[in-house]
This record gives sequence, structure tokens and C-alpha cells, in this order.
Amino acid sequence: QVQLVESGGGLVQAGGSLRLSCAASGRAFSSYAMGWFRQVPGKEREFVAAISGIGSYTVHADYADSGKGRFTISKDNAKTRGYLQLNDLNPEDTTVYYCAAKVGGPLRSGYRYWGQGTQVTVSS
Repeated sequence: QVQLVESGGGLVQAGGSLRLSCAASGRAFSSYAMGWFRQVPGKEREFVAAISGIGSYTVHADYADSGKGRFTISKDNAKTRGYLQLNDLNPEDTTVYYCAAKVGGPLRSGYRYWGQGTQVTVSS
């Protein structure tokens, strides 16, 4: 069982940055892939970024096109935390961001554990 708690959301002006954090409890955190998703009310949850666990051949990251070049995902296994650095934010990035974790499988879907979400608001 893994419990996830996000933090780091807030209000920022367009062009600004935020660093989202996801604190995980549970064992074998290093073997978990971690993903970040976002969801606008009334729309489907959208993949943002993910990073594989150490069980894969190599640790790698995947990004949605909307975040490539602006967002960076990382994972600190010693601290059992994941991070999503958001740079050059724009108002279209405003929504709730969720972290998720699982073991194995494709990075963009199939997550078993979810956090409660953290709100990111970007003003123009």
C-alpha cells in the first residue's frame, strides 16, 4: 500500500515557476514508477509526466507534449519523494495536479495509487 500527498501548488504569474512535491509512504518506493496528471473540471484526467522505477532496464522519463521543455520530473528514492518542476507557466496550465504511483507497465496509464491533488493557478 502506498499513500501519496502532494504539495507545492499555488498562485503564480504567467512565466513563473512552481515545484510540486509528492511525498510517498510505503515500502519499496524505488521500484515504483511515478506519474503526474492534471484534470480540469468536466474533462478527463490528462497525463503530464512520468518517471520509471529502478526495476526497468533504465530509468527514463516521459512527458506530454504540453510540458516538454517546460516541465521536469524527478524522483528521490532516499527521501521517498517525487517532484514536478513547472517552468514558464501559462494560464492554460491552471488546474489540479495529481501524483500517482505503480509498479511496472506503461508510464502513461494504469496507476494504482493516487494523491489528493494540489491546485496550480496561473494568472495572466
